[in-house]
Amino acid sequence: MSERKKKSEFSKYPTQDKVILIIGYILLGLFLVAIILPMVYIILASFIDPITLQNKGLTFDFSKWTLTAYERVLGNGQIWVGFKNALIYSILFTIISVVVTLLAAYPMSRPDFKGKGFFNTLFVITMFFGGGLIPTYLLISNLGMLDTIWAILIPGAFSVWNMIIARTYYMGIPRDLQEAAEIDGADEMVYFFKILLPVCTPIIATISMWQFVGMWNSYFDALIYLNSASKQPLQLVLRAILIQSQPEPGMVADMQSTAERARLAELLKYATIIISSLPLMIMYPFFQKYFDNGIMAGAVKG
Repeated sequence: MSERKKKSEFSKYPTQDKVILIIGYILLGLFLVAIILPMVYIILASFIDPITLQNKGLTFDFSKWTLTAYERVLGNGQIWVGFKNALIYSILFTIISVVVTLLAAYPMSRPDFKGKGFFNTLFVITMFFGGGLIPTYLLISNLGMLDTIWAILIPGAFSVWNMIIARTYYMGIPRDLQEAAEIDGADEMVYFFKILLPVCTPIIATISMWQFVGMWNSYFDALIYLNSASKQPLQLVLRAILIQSQPEPGMVADMQSTAERARLAELLKYATIIISSLPLMIMYPFFQKYFDNGIMAGAVKG
C-alpha cells in the first residue's frame, strides 16, 4: 500500500522534477557505495593474510584468514590504557565544550545584549587567525599544563562554529516561551536551565557527537603536550604500535625479519582502523535522530 502511495506521489511530479529526483537518488546511491565499499574492504582485509591480499585480493577462503593482527593489538596492555584515556578525555572534553558553548551562545542570541557585535567580531576573528604551534606550546608550558590532562581538554574546548550553530538554534525558539516564563516568575537562570535547554536536545546531541568524535580521533595535541606513556590516548598508542611494527633502518641484511615485520605492519594497519573506529560506529545510530534538526539549525535563520 505504501509503495503504491509513493509511486502515485512520484507520478504527480512534473517531468523536470522527476529528472532532478532521479539524479539526486543516483548521486546519493553512488555516495553511499563510496562509503560502504571501503568500510567492507577494511573489515575483510583486517582478517586476511597480507600476502594473499596482495596477490589475490579479498577472498572468502577462511584458511587464508588470520586473527594475528587483533591478537597482537589487543594483547598489548598499553592498548587498554590508551582506550581508557581516550574515553576519559573524550567524555570530559565533550562536557566542558558543550557547557562552554551553550553558555556563550545564549547571550549572543539575545537581541538586547549590549556589546553583541563586538564579541561576535572577536569570536569570528579567532576562526581565521591563530597563534600558531610554537606560541601555543609556550603558553601551555607557562601555564604549567604540559604533560597534564588540561593540555588536552582546555585549549580546544570552545568552538566558535559550534557557538554560532547553537546561537542560531536559540534564535529559532519562539520569544513567547521566555515571555511566558517571565510571567510565571522565572528568572534568566531558571529559564535557561529548566526551560530552554530541554527543548535544545537536538543541537546539544549534535555538538556533543561532533566534539566527542573530534577528541576521539585526535592525537596531535597528545603527541605535542603529553610525555608520559600512562597518559597517552588510544590513537597515539595505535600510531606507536604501527610505527614500531614497520621495518627499521639497518635491518636490510635480515631479509626474513624485514619481510615479516612489513607483513605484520600491513596487517596491523587495517586492524587498528577497525579498533579505533568501532566505538564511533556504535554511537552514531543512537545520535542519528538528532542530526537532522541539529545540523539544519542554521539553514532557516542565521
